[in-house]
Amino acid sequence: MLDDLFIAPDKNGEGEEAGARPSIPFDYLSVADELHSGRIKVSAAEYREAGADLATEFAALLDHAKLVLAGEEPKPEEKLPPIDPEAIAVELGLNQPKQVADFGRMRRSFAFANHPDRVAPHLRQRAMIRMQVANMLIDEAKRRALAGARR
Repeated sequence: MLDDLFIAPDKNGEGEEAGARPSIPFDYLSVADELHSGRIKVSAAEYREAGADLATEFAALLDHAKLVLAGEEPKPEEKLPPIDPEAIAVELGLNQPKQVADFGRMRRSFAFANHPDRVAPHLRQRAMIRMQVANMLIDEAKRRALAGARR
């Protein structure tokens, strides 16, 4: 079938070929014989490594092709908001001493920006985790502030 594509039939009637012939002759059967002869050795690890890379590249290519066919531009990688408690504590500003009244305002402003109902659908699970961690951190800081005020 591929040979038929390389050697196109005379379509324009003037004796010129419509398709170009390959510059290097290629014999598919000799390549298949060489591959099955056992003279070419590939370790299982190399085969698995190459397959994993190819699968990833193919998936990325397929996603890009779907976007192109749909007429959309591929979006750049989105930086996800962090879910580790240290980063959220810094974002909340818990590294500085606060008054007990400040914690309610802090909770509301964080929820306004990060509540799962206010973010994109693909970020809702992450936003829910961020809200839980932030609430836990605020509650703990509030307990410490109350305990410090009682002393």
